[in-house]
Amino acid sequence: MSGKGKGGRGKGKAVKSTTRSARAGLQFPVGRISRFLRKGRFAARVGGGAPVYLAAVLEYLTAEILELAGNAARDNKRSRIIPRHVQLAIRNDEELNKLLGGVTIASGGVLPNIHAVLLPKKKATSSAPKKSSKTSKKSKKSKKGRKALSGSQEY
Repeated sequence: MSGKGKGGRGKGKAVKSTTRSARAGLQFPVGRISRFLRKGRFAARVGGGAPVYLAAVLEYLTAEILELAGNAARDNKRSRIIPRHVQLAIRNDEELNKLLGGVTIASGGVLPNIHAVLLPKKKATSSAPKKSSKTSKKSKKSKKGRKALSGSQEY
């Protein structure tokens, strides 16, 4: 025996490794989230299911926001999502607005809102329209000089 190999057995078949993200059926990286949990020192030990669960939650929230932002972009006749669309999507959804209430989105703007007090008053509609009664009073010309400045006006 010369000890130069494995007796002709060869290397064997290489097994293709599957990521934890692929096993869980997720797009978000489970391994990276696991590393963040360990390096962040949030707890002394991190279970095997914790990064999978967290990745699934983050993926769901991202998909939800992107779907609503895509709808907002389509409503504005745009094919590209911009921060304004993300802002509109979050602020128009009750639960997402509560979750991200303290978050400021750069270049997001604000929701279009005009307070009811500032809107012009609607004219009252009645069954019989009222005729405008014009009085035949002659309009007085504005006075110039000391009388106009003193504030004594004739009504």
